[in-house]
Amino acid sequence: MPLRTVFTELVGVEHPIVQTGMGWVAGPRLVSAAAGAGALGILASATMTVEELRAAVREVRSRTEAPFGVNLRADAGDAAERVRLIIDEGVRVASFALAPSKELIARLKDAGVVVIPSVGARRHAEKVAAWGADAVIVQGGEGGGHTGDVATTVLLPQVVDAVDIPVVAAGGFHDGRGLVAALSYGAAGIAMGTRFLLTSDSTVPDAVKARYLEAGVKDVTVTTAVDGLPHRMLRTELVASLERAGRTRALARAVRHAAAFRGLSGLSWAQMVRDGLAMKHGRDLSWSQVLLAANTPMLLKASMVEGRTDLGVMASGQVAGVIEDLPSCAELVARVMAEAHGVLAHLRSLDSLPPPG
Repeated sequence: MPLRTVFTELVGVEHPIVQTGMGWVAGPRLVSAAAGAGALGILASATMTVEELRAAVREVRSRTEAPFGVNLRADAGDAAERVRLIIDEGVRVASFALAPSKELIARLKDAGVVVIPSVGARRHAEKVAAWGADAVIVQGGEGGGHTGDVATTVLLPQVVDAVDIPVVAAGGFHDGRGLVAALSYGAAGIAMGTRFLLTSDSTVPDAVKARYLEAGVKDVTVTTAVDGLPHRMLRTELVASLERAGRTRALARAVRHAAAFRGLSGLSWAQMVRDGLAMKHGRDLSWSQVLLAANTPMLLKASMVEGRTDLGVMASGQVAGVIEDLPSCAELVARVMAEAHGVLAHLRSLDSLPPPG
């Protein structure tokens, strides 16, 4: 049963649910399954070359006629080329992990692409809204991957009050109760990463999914040891060893990973240096932190693609601790919507209760 909001009308999906663009996870199979279920599926492009992205977009379109999106790194050296690809291929939505420039937003909007940046602070939401973003995904500290320290229940109403564009809530969502809670705060939908990762349509190896399902809420931690930025992931022996490692060892590992990622991404060293400069300026990072950022894609690939839980890290929202099964995307979306309608029906029934006493 559909639940229409300003977000569903904006992007043309059936349900106010977003499957987020997770590196090495949100490929054509997961995205097409999420889109086919009536949610907004988003391809993760940062771990793809431009040609791999083009092939992925076309594969999704061959699997479903539903709208979907592509997630981009706004600070990437080839961001303009990827934007051109999105426009040429007729992709409905462009999402960004970092705030895109005013010029990028205008270019996409002029081509009819819906622009939805992801933010973790009220001021960032205000900035992209002023620049013309069509909607914004706001992630609270419970969310997986790079995250902030403000809980969704505090951050979400701040952003809703600050901007006049649709707000999609992320961080801590996995069921219909959460969807209704987000709507009650004024959001127009929810975005879920870990919950979609833990579906039968996800290509993440079974051994890795099993580690997520075994985790409790306290088994999800935030560390700066991977790339120098707060990163929420499963607590493992590898994470502990990274935290114990000295700065010299960490930087040496980052150099090796940077070389490996260069080969996978197709970027030249000059492009990677330009990306590093953009990242350093955009986030006010030290050069050590910029270099350590090379750890992230390779350590995620080891687990999410190769299944090496001993050699890779597993980005995770805190909700991993309460997820116990691996439904298909269609089953998951149907369940979330059924739960949401059940909660709404219960709330409406409260109006008919007799007054106390």
